[in-house]
Amino acid sequence: MKKTLVIDIGGTHVKLMMQRRQHRTFDSGSRMKPKDFIKLLKQQTRDWKFDNVSIGFPAPIRDGKISRNPKHLGKGWVDFGFSKSLGKPVRVINDAAMQALGSYRGGRMLFLGLGTGLGSALLLENLLFPLELGDLPYRDRDIIENFLGIPGIKRLGLKRWKREVMFAVQQLKKSLIADYVVLGGGNVHRFKRLPKGIERGKNENAFLGGLRLWEKDRRTGKQKWRVI
Repeated sequence: MKKTLVIDIGGTHVKLMMQRRQHRTFDSGSRMKPKDFIKLLKQQTRDWKFDNVSIGFPAPIRDGKISRNPKHLGKGWVDFGFSKSLGKPVRVINDAAMQALGSYRGGRMLFLGLGTGLGSALLLENLLFPLELGDLPYRDRDIIENFLGIPGIKRLGLKRWKREVMFAVQQLKKSLIADYVVLGGGNVHRFKRLPKGIERGKNENAFLGGLRLWEKDRRTGKQKWRVI
């Protein structure tokens, strides 16, 4: 059975996962460029053996390639060749979409990641739709992630921010006709309880999502999950 290295690249840290109990991290940040990432990754995984790699990346991905530089990392990521640099087969997906894939349990699911910004994805059967809902226009001629992400906590205060998040999440659920919403990201822990139809995500689901990227349909032998 082939072994998959799952990588979750964030604006502050990079998480490496080989198995549920094999985790490592290293710092990222606004100065980290692709060559810095590859150097640190190779240092951290010298004693790990793996056959392929799944990468969750904090920017839009089209046809398996980064189409826009991330907001919280350095430059030079657009169309970067991970597979060539690592010498392994690599599949790249938006980081929120990877956690969404690992969180999915059927039906029409909306995933929202409450972090620095707002990650988002929609799943239906074997179809995965990465979204950029964080860029939706919101009040005060601003975008929604500046209210639902970390800037929103500073802007509104914690109590008002929590009310704002619940209102917006319910409206997005209705707009996208989702059966249920999974709330992930680092700030979901600020909610002790969640309303019916909204579930708490788990960070470890990103690992399962990375594994699912390599799953094949038993009937056709083709890739099981289609990223649209």
